[in-house]
Amino acid sequence: MLMQPSSLFSLSEHLERLSRDGDPLEVLATTIDFELFRPLLVKGLGYSDGAKGGRPPFDPVAMFKVLVVQAQHNLSDARMEFMIRDRLSWMRFFGFDLGGTMPDENTIRHYRNRLTESGTLEALMQAFEQQLRQRGYLAMGGQIVDATLVPAPKQRNTEDEKAAVKAGRSAKQIWPGRPNKAHQKDVDARWTVKVGGKVRYRPDGTPLPQIATPVFGYKSHISIDRRFGFIRKGKVTSAAHSDGRELRHVVDPDNTASDVWADSAYRSRKNETWLSRHMFTSRIHRRKPKGKPMPERTSRANAAKSAVRARVEHVFAHQKGRYGLFIRTIGLARAQAKLTLANLAYNFDRLIYHERQAATG
Repeated sequence: MLMQPSSLFSLSEHLERLSRDGDPLEVLATTIDFELFRPLLVKGLGYSDGAKGGRPPFDPVAMFKVLVVQAQHNLSDARMEFMIRDRLSWMRFFGFDLGGTMPDENTIRHYRNRLTESGTLEALMQAFEQQLRQRGYLAMGGQIVDATLVPAPKQRNTEDEKAAVKAGRSAKQIWPGRPNKAHQKDVDARWTVKVGGKVRYRPDGTPLPQIATPVFGYKSHISIDRRFGFIRKGKVTSAAHSDGRELRHVVDPDNTASDVWADSAYRSRKNETWLSRHMFTSRIHRRKPKGKPMPERTSRANAAKSAVRARVEHVFAHQKGRYGLFIRTIGLARAQAKLTLANLAYNFDRLIYHERQAATG
């Protein structure tokens, strides 16, 4: 249906009102120069020059914006398709015309898979890191390392199937001749137990019971710089993976200070030796001596470290609270893509925060 001139005028007025009310996507668009990502996106997608004909693909930058907004709202591909058509502010941010062609859920999925398979998402993370440095947001003040569990849909497997998964067999090997079932089975995610709350002790030094919750899914390992709070490094593993084993993979060698903060899960002789060998200063929490009360001096030192280390919890709270972080995809590679996008989206939000702080003094 063609829109009458009055309708077009009303639409223009409506968009202007959204801008006056403070459209957050306009703030994102003015803070982040998305065009700087275009060369990496084009290379990663492997777009042709169009000489063979066919319908031209959607603009790669516009589709990248789609993935960023999808990560910020933790939407499925089907729901994202609906929301693109439903939200005028989203259409404007992506550069899509009302009534024009818009990406469907298959297009969104295909685009994300292409970027995942080509390793482009990690390259985009590094490209933005370079942009931060050019704008003066150097990794400085030391770094804080931590990990958080990210749930995924629970798997209903038999005991034999569970044993095969733990043995490292692929879904095709476990369910031969049943490709549809194998396609829906996640053999990379694992169960673990999340023990919540601060450890408290009885007068005799024995610990009080803690709440233990089983979680199925993945684990997001990150490091942030102490000065600005940007995510500088990240890695994804199964939920059962040890935090301490990933320390060396998420420590940022470019931080201007040598201090590394982390909780006691990262303290081991191997990690302390590695940090010392690479000229890092360990600020990792010390564990309570077995069978003895925590020494007062150690307790005070841990409390001082906690005051710094708590900043990384704000990152996870932002991602889980605002983004509703949850893994909907199947397999480690796609979980890595999901969490890389969530980390990139968080860094965009963090840059907006710092730019506002600078503007208001």
